[in-house]
Amino acid sequence: MLPYERTSAYRAPRRGSWRRWFAAALPWMFVICVTAATMLPVRDWVRRSLPNSADSQAARDAGTILKRSPNSAARHPVDVVRTIDGDTFEARVHLEPGLDLNTRVRLRGIDAPELKASCAQELRMAEAATGALRALLGEGDVMIFNIGPDKYAGRVVAEVATRRTGNVSTAMLAAGHARSYGGGHRNGWCANAGQTPLK
Repeated sequence: MLPYERTSAYRAPRRGSWRRWFAAALPWMFVICVTAATMLPVRDWVRRSLPNSADSQAARDAGTILKRSPNSAARHPVDVVRTIDGDTFEARVHLEPGLDLNTRVRLRGIDAPELKASCAQELRMAEAATGALRALLGEGDVMIFNIGPDKYAGRVVAEVATRRTGNVSTAMLAAGHARSYGGGHRNGWCANAGQTPLK
């Protein structure tokens, strides 16, 4: 090289340089994808484990109803908001003048088929039980008594009476829409029916 020969500062890109860059970035892309994939279930778990304000309010309302019903004879009139299934409904409970709280009421002593059914027969039975409970509650003058805590927050267990029916649980049992239940493990409604599970 001559002493005064100019050299160009520009160098043409070498062939294969993008391949080297891609090869170097590939492990990092893998790490980012794996991290993102593992965070999705964690995010869902965190969201489910944090208290939801609506759920917290329902739990507080149910707790207040339990505290204001110290004995089983205490009767509270309710407005039925909606029938959830054959053994549960949502109600606005009138505890005292100016104090009305919303809660879910599960009928004491019975278990009805689930609308989230495991077989077609259970679904038909659940729809019939829901309709029967809706009709009984539609009689009016609905009262709840013998109120106790439920295993689910935001819900109470109670006996229910209407204008014409002294005990709704007994009426549901007599009509064959429910079975007796005192807590603990419950067998599925499809187990002995030989039904094919729903997909």
